[in-house]
Amino acid sequence: MILARPHRHIPRTKGASTVQRSQHRLLRGTASRFFLLIGISLLARSETHAQFYSLESQNLRLLYYDAKHTYVIPHLRRCFENSFGFHRRTFDYNPSQKVTILLQDFDDYGYAGASALPFNYMILGIEPYEYVYETSPTNERLNWVMSHELMHVVASDKPSSTDRLYRSIFLGKVSPSADNPISIFYSYLTAPRKYSPRWYHEGIAVFMETWMAGGIGRVLGGYDEMVFRTMVRDSSFFFDVVGLESEGTTIDFQTGQNSYLYGTRFVTYLADQYGPDKLIAWFNRTDDSRQYFASQFERVYDRSLDDEWSRWIEWEHRWQRSNLDSVRQFPVTPYRLLAPGALGAVSRSFYDSLTGKLYAATNYPGQLAHISSITIADGTVERICDLPSPAMYYVCSIAYDPLSGNLFYTTHNNKDWRDLNVVNARTGENRVLIKRTRTGDLAFDATRKAVWGIQHHNGLSTLVKFSPPYSSWTDVLRLPYGRDMFDLDISPDGTFLTASTIEISGRQQLLRMPILELLNGNSSYEMLYEFSNNSPENFVYSRDGKYLFGTSYYSGVSNVFRYDFSKKKMEAISNCETGFFRPVQISDDSLAVFRYTGKGFVPVMIANRPIEDVSAVRYLGQDVVEKYPVVKSWTLPSPLTVNLDTVATDSGTYNGMQSIRLVSAYPVVEGYKDYSSVGARFNFLDPLLIHDLDITASYSPSTGLSENERAHLSFNYRFWRWKISASYNRADFYDLFGPTKQSRKGYALGVQFTDFLLNESPLTLDYTLGLNGYGGLERLPDFQNVSTSFDRFLTTSGRLNYRYLRRSLGGVEAEQGIRWQLNAMNTSVNAKNLLRTNALADYGFLLPLDHSSLWFRGSAGTSFGDPDEPFANFYFGGFGNNWVDFQDFKRYRESSAFPGIELDEVGGTNYGKLTIEWVLPPIRFRRLGFFNLYCNWSQLSLFSSVLQTNIDRADVRETVADAGVQLDFRLVVFSRLESTFSLGYAAAIEKHQRARREFMFSLKIL
Repeated sequence: MILARPHRHIPRTKGASTVQRSQHRLLRGTASRFFLLIGISLLARSETHAQFYSLESQNLRLLYYDAKHTYVIPHLRRCFENSFGFHRRTFDYNPSQKVTILLQDFDDYGYAGASALPFNYMILGIEPYEYVYETSPTNERLNWVMSHELMHVVASDKPSSTDRLYRSIFLGKVSPSADNPISIFYSYLTAPRKYSPRWYHEGIAVFMETWMAGGIGRVLGGYDEMVFRTMVRDSSFFFDVVGLESEGTTIDFQTGQNSYLYGTRFVTYLADQYGPDKLIAWFNRTDDSRQYFASQFERVYDRSLDDEWSRWIEWEHRWQRSNLDSVRQFPVTPYRLLAPGALGAVSRSFYDSLTGKLYAATNYPGQLAHISSITIADGTVERICDLPSPAMYYVCSIAYDPLSGNLFYTTHNNKDWRDLNVVNARTGENRVLIKRTRTGDLAFDATRKAVWGIQHHNGLSTLVKFSPPYSSWTDVLRLPYGRDMFDLDISPDGTFLTASTIEISGRQQLLRMPILELLNGNSSYEMLYEFSNNSPENFVYSRDGKYLFGTSYYSGVSNVFRYDFSKKKMEAISNCETGFFRPVQISDDSLAVFRYTGKGFVPVMIANRPIEDVSAVRYLGQDVVEKYPVVKSWTLPSPLTVNLDTVATDSGTYNGMQSIRLVSAYPVVEGYKDYSSVGARFNFLDPLLIHDLDITASYSPSTGLSENERAHLSFNYRFWRWKISASYNRADFYDLFGPTKQSRKGYALGVQFTDFLLNESPLTLDYTLGLNGYGGLERLPDFQNVSTSFDRFLTTSGRLNYRYLRRSLGGVEAEQGIRWQLNAMNTSVNAKNLLRTNALADYGFLLPLDHSSLWFRGSAGTSFGDPDEPFANFYFGGFGNNWVDFQDFKRYRESSAFPGIELDEVGGTNYGKLTIEWVLPPIRFRRLGFFNLYCNWSQLSLFSSVLQTNIDRADVRETVADAGVQLDFRLVVFSRLESTFSLGYAAAIEKHQRARREFMFSLKIL
C-alpha cells in the first residue's frame, strides 16, 4: 500500500510586505462580496418560504404550498385524526412529537413516504394512485394512504423506556450521518425498530391498511395471491429472510415491490396461524420488548424468525397447490407462445394486421426499457425506440394510429410530470409533442385523428383530447375529487368512449360515454358492468366494435372476459392458472393476451371463445377474517365522523427559520493530520427539512500539535440549493483511517449555490457556483501533498454538469449514457488571479452480457499562470480511497485519480487523460451474512488510463499509463444502511522509471 508523502516539487513560500498589503486589499474586497452574496441568498429564500401554508393541531403539523389544494385540506385532516386515533388505541401510542405532513403535487400519480428520524415526517401526493393490475387496491386514496404511512411512523417512533433514555441523552432521535458514522449506533439506540428490513415495515403497513379500509387492500387482493400461486406452479425459488433483501428485490421486473409482496404475505400468514394479537405484540415496541425485530419475534413466537419463515414457505406450497387444484376442476385454457421469453413489465399492446406485429412497451432486467414490436408469426422481438423513465408495472401509456403507424407514448412515467411523444413504428422517427401534459391512459380516436387521455392535476382527473398537430389539448370533462377514470378506449367508428371508473368508496365500474355528447358538455354515461369488489381491467374494443375484451379477478384469478353489446352480457373467455392480462383481438377466433410469470409477462395466443365454467380460488385474507372476525372491527368509520371543530388548530404561514430547533447532539471522534480529537456534534433542523444546520467542535489533546491547532470547529448550513460552510482547523473522522486527508490547518469560509437548467430525469443539466476564502492553510484544499505558496487566498468556481445516464432493472449503477462536465476555478492569491479550466466527458454502453458495460472517460484541462505556482497546477495520483471512507467508492474514475502512483505525485499546468473501463455484471448473493449484516452483490471493474501533463513543454512533460482492477462488495448493516467494501490493485508505468504498484482496500460507510 502506498502511503502519502510530499509532492516531489513543493514550491518555496514567497513573501513581501507590499505583496501582503495588496493581498489583504484583494481579500477584503472579495470578502465583502462574499457576505453580500450570503445575505441576498437568505433574503431570496426567506421569501420562498412564504409559499408554505401551515395548519397545526395537537398531533399534526400539515404543510402545503399551493392554494389550489386548500379544498382537500379538511378531508386530509379528518383522515389523519381518524387513522391516528386507531393506531394510538391499538398500539398504545403516545407520540413524542407532532407528525409533519407535506402535501405535494410533484408527480402524476400519488406517492407517499414516511420516516421517524429525526422527526415524525410524512410526504403525501395529492394525485390518484396507479390502478394497474390491482397491485394496490384502495378505497378513498388519502384515507387509505394515511393508514399505511402512519403505521410506519408508529412502528419506528414508539419508544420503550430504554429508547426514551437514549433520546434524552442525545437530545432527540439521531439520524445517521456519513460525516460522523458513529452516529449510526446512536441512531439505533434512539429508534431501534427503524432498523428493520423493508419487508417488515411494509408487511405490517399493508396488513393494517387492508382491514382499516374494510378489507380493501393487498391482503384480500388478487395480484398478491397470483404471485405466490405462480411461484408454486412454476416451482420458483422462495427467498429466505436475508436473500429477499439481498437478491430478491433486484432479480426480477418487480424489484423493490418484492418487499411488499413477501412482507405482506408473511405477516398475513402469521395472523392466520397465530392470530392478530400476537402479530401486534411483535410489532409493538413496549418496555418489556426487545430492541431488535428478530429477537422480539423469537420472544413472541417462541421460535426463530428463520424457522418460521421456512414453515411459511412449506405452508404456502400446500395452500397454493390447493388453489391450483381448484382452478383445474374445469379445463384450463390452452395457449400458444408468441415470444421466446418473458418481457418483464408491459404496457397496453396494439396489433397491426398489415404488418402482423404486436406493439408494446417493455421493461425487463438487463435491458433498458423500450417500445418494441413482436411478430406474431415467428415471435421475433424488435426494438423501436428506447423509453426513458419507465413505470414499474405499466411501463408507459401508449396509443396507436394504424393508418400512419404512429405510436403515441408518455415519458417521465416513474416520477415528475409526463410528456407526450410520438414514434413511427415503421421508420423509427421519434419526437416530443408536448411537454408536461400530465396525461396518461391514452386512446386513439381514428375518426378524428385525436388522442384522448386522463390528466391528473391538483388532485383532480380531467378527460382531455389532443387534436392534430398535437401541440395543445382541450379539457373535455373534469371529474370531482375522489372519482377517477382509467383504461380508456375509443370505438372503431369513433362513436363511444369506454373507461373503467373508481368512486370514492372504492366501487369500480365499466362504463360507456357517447363522444359527441361529451364534446357538447354532456357527461351522461351508460354503466355496462360492475364486477363485485373487483376492477374491470384493460377493456378494449374488438375490431368490429361489437365486443369489449378485458380482464378481472372476479374468480380470484385474472381471467379474460368479453362484453357483448348485443346481449348486454359479460362472458368468461379463459380459465387460467396464473393470470391473463391486456387482451387484444388478433382475428375473429383468437386473442393475444399477456400471461403472468415470475419473470414478467409473456405474450400468448388464446381462443376467442366463451366458456361456461371458471374456477374460484381462495384468498389468504379470507381465511384470516373467518378465523379472527376481530379484524372486521378494525374498519375505520367515515372521515366525516371526525368533528374538526373539536380539534384545536393554529393556521398561518410556515416560517422555516423560526422553526429550526436542536434535534440531536452526540459525542464524536475525529482525525486531524496524524492525531485524534474528541468533541461533539449538534444538529439543527426545521420540521420541513429545508433548513439543515450542523456544528461540530472537537479538541486534540496531543502535545505534538501547537496550541493554535488543537481546537477544531466546523459549521455547515444547507438551505434549498444553497450551502454555507465554515471551519477552523478542520478535522475529519475519516482522517483517522488511511492516506487521504481532509483535515487542514487554518480557517475557511464558503458559499455554494446549485441549480438545474434542465431537470428531466434521466437527463439533467445543472450548474454550481462557489466562493471560498481561506487563511492560515499549509496545504492546498484539494491536494493534501502540495504546499501553498501563500496562506491566504480566495477561490471562485463554476461547474456545468450534464448527465444522461440510464441503467436497466437489476443494475447497480449507470450502465449506459453520456456525461460531460465543464469546470473553471479562479484563485486570487498574492495579488494575482490564477485561472484553471478543465472538461470531462464519459460515454458508455451496454454490452450483450446483461449488466455489463464499456465506458470511455476523457478529461483535459489547462491553467493560466506561473508553472511554479501551486495554484496554477493540476495534480494526479492514487486511487484516492481511504481505508474507511464516505465518498464515491469508485474514485479511480475521478479526473485527479491515477491508481498506481502516489497521491498528487504528477502535476502540470495542462493535461490530457483517457480511461477505458469494462464493468462486469454484478454477482448477486442469495444469502451471504446475517439479518443485521449481509452482502448484496459483488462487482468487478477493469480499467486502464493514460495521462500526459505539461503537453506544451517537452522539457517537463510527463506521460504515465496504468492498468488496474477493483472488486466491490455491497454490504448492508442493520438491515437498512448500505456500505461498500472495495479491493483494488493497479500498476503504473512511466518512461525511465520502474513500474509502480498500488494496493487499495476501503470500506465506504453510507
